[in-house]
Amino acid sequence: MRKLLVLALVGLVAQLIDGSLGMAYGLTSSTLLLVAGVAPAAASASVHLAEIGTTLAAGVAHWRFGNVDWRVVTRIALPGAIGAFAGATVLSSISTEAAGPWMAAILFTLGAYLLVRFARPLRTDRVGGRLRGRFLGPLGLVAGFVDATGGGGWGPVATPALLVSGRMEPRKVIGSVDTAEFVVAGAASIGFLIGLGAEGFLLPTVAALLIGGLIAAPLAAWLVRIVPAQLLGAAVGGVIVLTNARTLIRSAELTGPTRPALYAVLAAGWLVALVLAVRALRRTRQARAQAASASLTAAPAAVVPADLATTGTSTPS
Repeated sequence: MRKLLVLALVGLVAQLIDGSLGMAYGLTSSTLLLVAGVAPAAASASVHLAEIGTTLAAGVAHWRFGNVDWRVVTRIALPGAIGAFAGATVLSSISTEAAGPWMAAILFTLGAYLLVRFARPLRTDRVGGRLRGRFLGPLGLVAGFVDATGGGGWGPVATPALLVSGRMEPRKVIGSVDTAEFVVAGAASIGFLIGLGAEGFLLPTVAALLIGGLIAAPLAAWLVRIVPAQLLGAAVGGVIVLTNARTLIRSAELTGPTRPALYAVLAAGWLVALVLAVRALRRTRQARAQAASASLTAAPAAVVPADLATTGTSTPS
């Protein structure tokens, strides 16, 4: 019971992060399950089965808050489902000994990508035009495959790519990616069901993660409007990097002073990324404040009353 309560809390925190950042539910949950000793394929299968419920709740919540661009959802979800099904089939056929380091390497890479991505300012100034299907289709295919084989990755691949395009509001990027993930999670679950059978899913774990995620989904859709994605992304990236580095170091059989030295380097890199994220956030806010001040300065100081313009005198207020 204690373990299930912890998993429910993890599902809640993971959904809060995912709903407000557009990524990291699968990364956070899969990383914890791998640390707990769950086989990689079973961990990814259980997380994706739980995501069917959490992404449905998140999608409804984002839709009610106006955070969804349905055109983007329809063009990215189907290729994502194809990639996720293929990824689940591949992971189901790999032995546990080989899949462990493989999955940890994918999660480590995605965590490092989050650190680098959110240590720099998020560009959202290139507005105008619509995202084309020839961009959304391949993006969904790659993101879905990485998501299934790594136990997470749909958000870290899809969300930054859409943010960098600058053609969507950040809140709509997050809402659309979360909504499309419902289809991706369903396709991945079907792939794992075919490859592993029903026994490949850890149903108590699925239930705990699902309950925590369902509680957090509505709150996360609201938090996306106020939580600084810059800091949250850098913080989550560091946790994922350090946690999965443990598996990679063990698989490489590194001993002696090398192991603590690597941990120290990774921790220092995380600290640097957090400092850079804070600076980027400050610069972004200062730029917005200056732009707002400039627009107010450029506006007319006063509006001439209509009766003054026509008669030369004004009516007392």
